[in-house]
Amino acid sequence: MNWIETERLVLRAPRLNDVQAIFDRYASDPEVTRYLAWPRHTALAETRAFVKFSSDLWARWSVGPMVAISREDGALLGGSGLMIETPEHASTGYVFARDAWGKGYATECLRAMLDVALKVGVQRVTAECHAGHAASRHVLDKCGFQQEPTTRQMVFPNLSSEPQDVLLFSRSVRER
Repeated sequence: MNWIETERLVLRAPRLNDVQAIFDRYASDPEVTRYLAWPRHTALAETRAFVKFSSDLWARWSVGPMVAISREDGALLGGSGLMIETPEHASTGYVFARDAWGKGYATECLRAMLDVALKVGVQRVTAECHAGHAASRHVLDKCGFQQEPTTRQMVFPNLSSEPQDVLLFSRSVRER
């Protein structure tokens, strides 16, 4: 299941030959990484380490981080994935290059991750979102995720070293 096609995207496990594109398109961009829980990459070695980490997850779970590639022109647009937390629960997220924002790719990706979750037998998928990231909250809402009643604190290293409010969203995979 390391290759998924949607209407406009190919989603697959990242490869070593993707390192430069991942770095250039989103991992090193301060605006793109602003609301992410991982630090912006400042060197290709960090992106290589991410690809190695991804390979390890794929070897263990047969799912993991994915890159999102345009079916139209083969350009790397961003990334998503499914992280198995327990056999019944997985978490997901998404990140896209600035020129891919506002085109529905995150929604398309998130729906594909729900399909993957169903295929691997996961019952519940969660996603975290910085309280101030309205665009991401909108994507989660469109895909049927419900905001959990609790808010927690987490450091978003590209914003501040101070903990920030993070919202937790979840949905049952069977809800269609």
